[in-house]
Amino acid sequence: MPQLSASEFSLVYNAFSFTFAAMFATFIFLVLSRPNVAPKYRNALTLSALVVAIAGYHYLRIFESWQAAFVVNDQGAYVASGKPFNDAYRYIDWLLTVPLLVAELVAVMTIAKGKGWLTFRLATAAALMIILGYPGEIATTLDSNGNPIVDTGARALWGLFSTVPFIYILYELFVGLGPAIQKETGEVRVLLRNIRLLLFATWGFYPIVYLIPILSGGAQMTAGVLLAVQVGYCIADVAAKCGYGIMIYAIAKAKTDAEPEAMKIGAAAAVAGD
Repeated sequence: MPQLSASEFSLVYNAFSFTFAAMFATFIFLVLSRPNVAPKYRNALTLSALVVAIAGYHYLRIFESWQAAFVVNDQGAYVASGKPFNDAYRYIDWLLTVPLLVAELVAVMTIAKGKGWLTFRLATAAALMIILGYPGEIATTLDSNGNPIVDTGARALWGLFSTVPFIYILYELFVGLGPAIQKETGEVRVLLRNIRLLLFATWGFYPIVYLIPILSGGAQMTAGVLLAVQVGYCIADVAAKCGYGIMIYAIAKAKTDAEPEAMKIGAAAAVAGD
C-alpha cells in the first residue's frame, strides 16, 4: 500500500462510510415502501432491498479492512500496517448483487413469456462479467526491487474478457427488451428507458475505474491511483445500487398507479386470501 496523507486516507475512509450509510438508508426505504406497490411488483422491491443489504454488509467489511491496513507514523502520514487491504470483499459483493440487479429489472417488467429464461441468461452473463474481471484486479508482478506492482498486461487482458458478457447484457437491454418497453405507456415507458440508461452509465463507469492503473501511465499503485479507484467504485456502487433501487420502486409505483382500481382490489384480496 502506498503512503497516504491524513486527507487522502480520510477521503477514502469517508467515501466508504458514506456508501455504507447510503446502502443502509436505501434498504430501509425499500422495505417500508413495499406496501405502496401492487403485490406482483413486490418481488422486484425485495430483490432491490437484498442488493443494498448485501452491499452494505460488504462495505462495512471494506471499511474495517481499510482502517486495519494503515497506521500513523511519527510524521503523521498513513503507512501500511502489514495487514492487507482486502478488496476482494468488493468482488464478492458484485458477484452476489450484479445478477440480482438485472433480475430486478426483469421482475418489474411486464413480459408475457420467457421471463425466467431471460433472467437466467442475464444473471449468468452478469456473474461471468465479475468472475472474469477479478483476476485482472488482483494481477500483480514484482519490480527489480521485489516490490509488487500492477500487472497492466494481465489487467487489460482480463478486462477484455470481462467485456464480452457486458456487451451481451447491453444487447439484451437495448435490443431484447426493446419490444417489452415499447408496449408500456406514459410514465412507465419513460422510467424504463431511464433505468436502462442508468444501468448502462453506471456499469460503463466500472470499466473506466478498472482501467485507471493502466491509463495512469505506470504500473505502480500510487496514492492517486489508489484513491481514484476506491472513490470511483464507491460512486458507481451508490448510483448502480441505491439509485437503481429507487428507480425500480418508481417503476413499480407508476405501474401500480396505472392499473385499474378493480385489478388492484382483486390482487389485494387474493393476497389476503392466501
